[in-house]
Amino acid sequence: MAFTLKQLRYFVAVTEAGTVSGAAHALAISQSAVTEAIRELEADLGVTLFDRHPRGLDITQKGHQFLRHATGILSNVSDARHALSTEAEDITGTLHIGVTSLVAGYVLSDILARFRRANPKVEVNAVEDSGDYLEHLLVGGELDVAVMVTSNMRDRMALQTEIIDVSPYQLWLPNGHDLSTRTSVSIGDLIDEPMIMLRVDEIEEATRKLLSAFGARPRVAFRTRSVEAVRSLVATGAGIALLPEMVYRRWSLEGDRIVSRDVSGSLPVVQVGVVWRKGAPLSRAAREFVLAAQVHNNAK
Repeated sequence: MAFTLKQLRYFVAVTEAGTVSGAAHALAISQSAVTEAIRELEADLGVTLFDRHPRGLDITQKGHQFLRHATGILSNVSDARHALSTEAEDITGTLHIGVTSLVAGYVLSDILARFRRANPKVEVNAVEDSGDYLEHLLVGGELDVAVMVTSNMRDRMALQTEIIDVSPYQLWLPNGHDLSTRTSVSIGDLIDEPMIMLRVDEIEEATRKLLSAFGARPRVAFRTRSVEAVRSLVATGAGIALLPEMVYRRWSLEGDRIVSRDVSGSLPVVQVGVVWRKGAPLSRAAREFVLAAQVHNNAK
């Protein structure tokens, strides 16, 4: 028996909720329906997608590998429906987009893939830079749109923003760390821990401000501009990290496990949005890109 789109939707919902009950609530269906769908999907694939424990479910390495394929299939189905509801006339021209470093590989890639499939005749020119510089290019009319971290935007009066992702901070720990046995960790627990700092999109500055607000001073063990380096360093026990949930993955490139935990207290969130110059008419290509960003948000 081949797996169904319904099973894929239920599987993705469970990975997002972390529990069958949470997925059932989000889908407005019974828990037994979710449990049965996951069981049938695992039987069809011949792998275990989740490790079961009293607090919920942890996705396995095989499950993590399959998740990317599942979300891709559901994305393609959504794109196919969209293609049938849009005008038949092909859009041409050039679209100039900007992106900040943190979201380039985690948000832009999906939006751009959707846009290219629907608008293959549009040439896309993309530039990656800091949020401040992208704001400057947008205001000056050198960019049509940008996908960027908007939490620290300076020129909000001149720019229009549509939020497409909101990501809270999480604590990253190596598997087996003392704090990994807790469901929630306080900022005070982190004071003496060596910390890996990510130096992109003002994340380091935000992390320092976050800790200082609680009277804690970070003991920085390593500073890097690479998320993958943070993953590897945390997984091998070089330190811990505070990073937005959207960049969290359970495995490093070397296959070592990374555990995430919520941090108790009033923590900020990282907002990602699609941004364009306020009052300026959007080209058809730019409107299609904004639509692709909205579809990305709805498909999460």
